[in-house]
Amino acid sequence: MADAATPHELARTDRRRFFWPGGLSARLLILTILFVAMGGALALPPALASFEEQWLLDRIRAAELASLAPEVAPDRVVSERLSAQLLQGAGVERVAIQTDGMRRLVLGGPTLDRAPYLVDLRDQAVASWLSAPFQTLLGGEGRRVRVVAEPRFRQADFIEIVAPDAELKRALVSYLWGLISVAAFVSAMAGVLVYLSLNFFLVRPMQRITKAMERFRADPEDVEARVQLSGRRDEIGRAEVELDLMQADLRTALSSRARLAALGEAVAKINHDLRNMLTSAQIASERLAALKDPKVSQALPRLERALDRAVKLATDVLTYGKTEEAAPTPAAVPLAVALEQAAEEARLTEDGVKLVADVGRAEVVLADPDQLHRILVNLLRNAREAIELQERRRGAGRIRVSVSQTGNASLVRVSDNGPGLPDRSRERLFLPFAGSSRPDGAGLGLAIARELAQGHGGDLTLIDSGPKGTTFELLLPGAPARLAPRKRRTKTAV
Repeated sequence: MADAATPHELARTDRRRFFWPGGLSARLLILTILFVAMGGALALPPALASFEEQWLLDRIRAAELASLAPEVAPDRVVSERLSAQLLQGAGVERVAIQTDGMRRLVLGGPTLDRAPYLVDLRDQAVASWLSAPFQTLLGGEGRRVRVVAEPRFRQADFIEIVAPDAELKRALVSYLWGLISVAAFVSAMAGVLVYLSLNFFLVRPMQRITKAMERFRADPEDVEARVQLSGRRDEIGRAEVELDLMQADLRTALSSRARLAALGEAVAKINHDLRNMLTSAQIASERLAALKDPKVSQALPRLERALDRAVKLATDVLTYGKTEEAAPTPAAVPLAVALEQAAEEARLTEDGVKLVADVGRAEVVLADPDQLHRILVNLLRNAREAIELQERRRGAGRIRVSVSQTGNASLVRVSDNGPGLPDRSRERLFLPFAGSSRPDGAGLGLAIARELAQGHGGDLTLIDSGPKGTTFELLLPGAPARLAPRKRRTKTAV
């Protein structure tokens, strides 16, 4: 049994059977001519009906004038010869008039071999009016038409004539060919004009957009593949702008993916060696723990935490390169303590960029402790670096952190008095490798921080940025109760 044809093969078979050009320009030209020709065809029936009605009215008026001859003739009688001349001049065979309900034959002609068909011009329906010319054209030879109309030059109920329709048919055919010639000329001219207009305003811009898309698909790095903006304000202009933005976003995404792939490969190569180095550092810290030096014992917990985070950070960077992130384990975290640890790692000092924490010791947020630490470190470090890189700065750098409760969520607001973010950085602020405003920045800090916040079911958003500083807002679902204040121990006298 033969295999079923694919849709592509069926379409190709249909094109062989019915010729239909593949180009949009050719299709547009053909459709325009067809539609204009259809419009002209729709105008043919009314035009033919009006022509036939006027032709019959002309015969009615000529016959009515001829019917006045007996009124002025002696004894109101005309000879057969004069009657025949009057009828021939009017182009009819019989003329009758009805007055006060009495119908009388004014001018008579030869005896009719068959009854004529009737056309009543006094009250004609639209359908019969439109179909009358085609009945005349498609009727047989030797037919006669009986026409009834209201008189104009005499007082009577109506005037009636009988005339052969051969001359009417010849006049209709001649008028029809004239209409067809005019309609064909108008259709061709209108089709060409509409085609040229649409081709200029629609087809050529679409061809330019299509070529840009094809070149971009072949080589996204090709500079010439970028669509040229025409500045139009219609749908074509919007399509050009959206295509240009899409190409820019795709280039950024491809660049980010390439850098992520390179980062993942690099981290995979050094991760094993880095783990060995950190393991050696951990062994050294354990040996230091055996010493009884108070200063060593005081600094050792920080060193151990830094080593643990370094090991986890190497693993997390590799995991991020695989577009995966560990699920958070939320817990009640004292925000003030988390800020102190993050400020220490972000290298905030009293002499340099200072942390101003408007957070009470009892304030608690619901978050994974390690991931919250990474979010805060990224925000504080970015703010410190932006302040330190600000040229001609006056006054000390300051990063203010506050927390508030809204509904069943915690809002942590981080504000600095730095220079603000450039406009070009705001659009891609949270995109990996694209949102950094520093030349040596990787652009991963805010992307990772936002991903961690969204992993909690919250978000990290930019609230404001300007010459007076930048403000970020961290939303963390869940609002645990505050810590109870510790009771102070009092000494009692013995």
